[in-house]
Amino acid sequence: MSARTLVTGIGVAAPSGLGVEDFWAATRIGKNAVGPVTRFDASPYPARLAGEIHGFDPGEHLPGRLVPQTDRVTQLALVATDCAFEDAGLAAGDLHPCDMGVVTAAGSGGSEFGEAELRKLWSQGPKHVSAYLSFAWFYAVNTGQIAVRNDLRGPTGVLVGDQAGGLDALAQARRRLRKGSRLIATGGFDASICSLGWAAHLATGAMSTSDEPERAYLPFDEAASGYVPGEGGALIILEDEESAAARGARNVYAEFAGYGATLDPRPGSGRPPGLRRAAEAALADAGCHPAEVDVVFADGAGVPRLDREEAEAITAVFGPHGVPVTAPKTTTGRLGAGGAPVDVVSAVLAMREGLIPPTTNVESPAHDIDLVAVRPRTASVRTALVLARGRGGFNSAVVLRALD
Repeated sequence: MSARTLVTGIGVAAPSGLGVEDFWAATRIGKNAVGPVTRFDASPYPARLAGEIHGFDPGEHLPGRLVPQTDRVTQLALVATDCAFEDAGLAAGDLHPCDMGVVTAAGSGGSEFGEAELRKLWSQGPKHVSAYLSFAWFYAVNTGQIAVRNDLRGPTGVLVGDQAGGLDALAQARRRLRKGSRLIATGGFDASICSLGWAAHLATGAMSTSDEPERAYLPFDEAASGYVPGEGGALIILEDEESAAARGARNVYAEFAGYGATLDPRPGSGRPPGLRRAAEAALADAGCHPAEVDVVFADGAGVPRLDREEAEAITAVFGPHGVPVTAPKTTTGRLGAGGAPVDVVSAVLAMREGLIPPTTNVESPAHDIDLVAVRPRTASVRTALVLARGRGGFNSAVVLRALD
């Protein structure tokens, strides 16, 4: 048997808080961070709400030379990574750089940076385009910049799978640990609140066009009418159990116990969606019976058909109202590749406190699930299941387990 994979450090950059404690203080009570878009003029568009990170000045956190080289999404990723390494208590020399790697997930790359440089190209000419465009827009840039800044010379990678990609990255990190690495920094980030990114979101046909921040994004509610985008994500330090013990890791939040992934069948095939199979595979991988799960952190698409499919998958595994279900991302919007890693952080913090954060604003649940709506719920959380889905039929699930 492989040694257990442990969560030993966490960092968050989300609309509800920059840093773990600020994030959790808002999330645990369901404080809403969705509001009118301020990063560009969204008035001509049919959707005008987003989960933005306000008051973030990259110059306060990063070297001045790095700021003009990077998109906002990379700046957020680097700050969250700094927090995660500090949380993990890693000091220089604790591990050899070749024993540490990084795997992240991304959905859109550096959209804002790319848009700005394309504007220069068409309005001023190619000589005015930044040389940093060659990498600042790219999906893999977060992985590269995190590796360089933190001297991580071991295995690296990036996965693209929308929301599901955030869990796939964690699973890839676990694979690397099982192949001999001692520590992998992993997670996901997206920040596409700009006119270029907005056009991509609108192309999904799934965005909410409500102008009411408290009623726009309502997964599993009778009034669900689409999702609200957000920006940010989370960085998680995963370590082999023996390695963590050898260096005297000061924080051990939970065990990354199980993972499963599936792809939906082609539309019109008559075959059921694959989310249920992903959840069952994750439970089997963890050696966990459904009755042992204390909470499900749902994907919560906010689209009636997708919500119904997810609710059916949950009830198929756990039975009607068989397990508490929550989607705290209603307070932030959907963060793309960053959403599921943020849910993982919420899950381990729920274990720490014994409290399930609420699915804010949902007042009329429409399915046979035990939705933790409006208010948080006190509970002993020892095992959590995190679900994520992505456009194109991606499904992923992760089981987290508190250590004895």
